[in-house]
Amino acid sequence: MQKVQEYFGSRVFDDRVMKASLPAGVYKSLHRTIERGTRLDPGVADAVASAMKDWAVSKGATHYTHWFQPLTGVTAEKHDSFISPSPDGGVIMEFSGKELIKGEPDASSFPSGGLRATFEARGYTAWDPTSYAFIKGKTLCIPTAFCSYGGEALDKKTPLLRSMEALNRQALRILKLFGNKDVRCVRTCVGPEQEYFLITREMYDKRPDLRFTGRTLFGKKPPKGQEMDDHYFGVIKPRVAAYMEELNDELWRLGILAKTEHNEVAPAQHELAPIYSTTNIATDHNQLTMEIMQKVAAKHGLVCLLHEKPFDGVNGSGKHNNWSISTDAGVNLLSPGETPYENAQFLLFLCAVIKAVDDYQDLLRITVATAGNDHRLGANEAPPAVVSIFLGDELNAVLEAIETGEPYMGAEKTQMKLGVDVLPKFNRDATDRNRTSPFAFTGNKFEFRMLGSANSIACCNIMLNSAVAESLKIYADRLEGAEDFETALHEMIRKTIKDHKNIIFNGNGYDDAWIKEATEKRGLLNYRTTADCMPHLLDEKNVTMLTAHGVYSRAELESRCEIMLENYVKTVTIEANTMVSMARRQIAPAVESYTMKLMEGIARKKALDMGLDSGYETGLVKELSTLTGEIARRADLLEEAVSALSGTVEEQSCAVRDAILGRMEELRKVCDRAETITAKEFWPYPSYGDILFSVR
Repeated sequence: MQKVQEYFGSRVFDDRVMKASLPAGVYKSLHRTIERGTRLDPGVADAVASAMKDWAVSKGATHYTHWFQPLTGVTAEKHDSFISPSPDGGVIMEFSGKELIKGEPDASSFPSGGLRATFEARGYTAWDPTSYAFIKGKTLCIPTAFCSYGGEALDKKTPLLRSMEALNRQALRILKLFGNKDVRCVRTCVGPEQEYFLITREMYDKRPDLRFTGRTLFGKKPPKGQEMDDHYFGVIKPRVAAYMEELNDELWRLGILAKTEHNEVAPAQHELAPIYSTTNIATDHNQLTMEIMQKVAAKHGLVCLLHEKPFDGVNGSGKHNNWSISTDAGVNLLSPGETPYENAQFLLFLCAVIKAVDDYQDLLRITVATAGNDHRLGANEAPPAVVSIFLGDELNAVLEAIETGEPYMGAEKTQMKLGVDVLPKFNRDATDRNRTSPFAFTGNKFEFRMLGSANSIACCNIMLNSAVAESLKIYADRLEGAEDFETALHEMIRKTIKDHKNIIFNGNGYDDAWIKEATEKRGLLNYRTTADCMPHLLDEKNVTMLTAHGVYSRAELESRCEIMLENYVKTVTIEANTMVSMARRQIAPAVESYTMKLMEGIARKKALDMGLDSGYETGLVKELSTLTGEIARRADLLEEAVSALSGTVEEQSCAVRDAILGRMEELRKVCDRAETITAKEFWPYPSYGDILFSVR
C-alpha cells in the first residue's frame, strides 16, 4: 500500500514539481510572484506552460481547462485538448504560455447582473499563479480569474485576490510602525470546516424535492431525531467510513489538507475539517472539496447533501470560516502571546477586527445570505442573524482595563484537575468556545460561524479582508503622522474599545433576550432574510469602502446585488413550484386513495349488519377529506402568489419574503399532518425516518 506522504499532492503542479522541472531562473521568478505577490514576468509563461504540459501528460492528462468560479456559486470549466496537427498527419501535444495565461470562454450565459448584454459573449480567464494547477480525471485544471470584455470581474476569485492585496498593503504599513521592516507580505489564512449529510441514492431518487431543490419541502419529524445526542462524535458506520476513506484519498492526492472527520449532531450528518491554507488556496480547495464529496458519494451509492437545511426539525449544516492573519515569516498577528495586555501590536490588530466587524456587520451578514441559509440562522443550531463578537473573559477584561485606565489583574493559568491520577494535567485555555457566537475569538484566530454549508467561502473573506484593511488604513493614517507614537497608539486602542464595545457579547447567542438587547439597546442589525439584507450592499458607506480599496467597482457591486436577489427569487420560486407539483400530483391523490380505501372498509362493515364500530375509520375519513381540500386550496394560493411575482428584482424578493414563504409553510403544515395519519403504503415518498436512518 502506498503511503500517504508518497502520494499526497501527486495530482498537483506544486512547488516540488516546479522546482524539479523548471529552469532555475524561471522557478525563482514564479516563486517570487507566488510568495510575495509581485507581478508575473510574462517571459516565464512559455517555460511554465511547457513543463506543466509535460507533467500533466505524464500523469495521463489529455486536456486542459481554465478552472474558474463564476457568480453561480459553483465552478466552471471548458476543456481543450493538448493535441495539435503535425505535418505527417499525426498529432503532437502542445501547450503555450499564451494558452496558460489567457483563455476565452463564452461569458454570455453566466450571471452578470447587468454588467453586460446577453449578446456580448466574450469573456476572459486569466491564470492565477498563486494557486497550483491540478489534474482532475484526465484534465489539467488551471485556477483562473474570470472577467468580461470590459474588464469587470465576473467571478469570486478576482475580488478575493484584490481584498487580500488591500489587507496586505495596510497591514505592512502598521507593521513598519512597530519596527517590523523585514516583513514583505501579510496574508490571511483560512480553515473552513465543512458540514454535510449522507443519504442513500435510493431514498434521494424517490424525493422530487431533494432532486430539484436540495432540501425536503415536506416531511414530518420522525419518532427519533437527534434528541439523544448519540450521533455526535459517535462510532462512524462502516459504509460512511469507507466513503470518508476514499474521500480523504482523493483530497490528499489533490494536495487538500483534509484533517478531521466525525459524525455531527443530526442523524446522517457529518463534518470534514482541513488544515489552514492561504485564503485564496483555501477557497479553491473548498470548492474542490464540495465537488469531490458529491462525486465520491455517488460511487458508494450515496448522495452528499450540502444544502444548509435539508431536513426540518434537526440541525442544518454550516461551514465555519476560521480566519487568521500571518506574515511571510510565519508570525500569527492574532496570537496574544503570554501577556496580551502588554502586546500592543496584537491589541491593535485585534481592535482592527473588532472595529471592522462593528462597522461592516451588514456586509458580513450579506455574505452568508441565501434562501437556504435563511432557514438555518437563528434556529437554535446556528448563530443568530445578529452579528456579534465573542472574546472570552480574559481578553474582555484586558479591553475593559484599557478603556477604564484601571490596572489589569492578569489571569493566572488554571490547571485542569480531572480527579484521576493516571490522566495528564494540562492548563485550561484562556477562552472557552462559544458555539452560539457568529464571530468568536478562539485563541489565535476568529471563527465566523454564519456561513451555510453550500456557500463559497470567497464572499465572507472578501468582506472581512476589506473591512479589516479599512480599519488598518484609518489606524496607519493617524499613527504615521503622530508626534508621540506610543501615546497615539494607546489612545487609538482605547477609543476603538469604547466606540465598538457594543459588538462584543460573551453570552448565549441563542437566547431571545440577547436578540432583544442587541437590537433595542445596542443598536445592532438584525436582518432575518436575504431580502432584508442584500440591498444594503449598496449603502454608500459600503460602496465607498470597497471601491476605495479597489476590491469592487460600483458597477460590480450593483451586479452582485442584482444576482444574489435574483438567485433568492429563483430558488424560492423553484421550491414553491416543486411543492405545488408534489402536493397536487402525488400527495393529494395518495391521501384521496387512502380515504377511499377507508370508506370501502366502512361500507363492508355496514354490509355485514353486525353493528361493528367504524368510528375510527369515519373520523379518519372526515379529517383526511378536510386535509385533501386544504391541500388543494393552499396549493392554489401558493401558485397564485408565484404567478403574481412582478416588478424589479428587489420588489420580487420582498414579495417572496412576505407572500410566498408563508404560503409554502401553510401548505407544508397540512401535508405533514396528512402524512401522520395516512397509511405508510399509500404515502408516495420515503419518510424522514426512512431517509435519515437509511445509511446502515
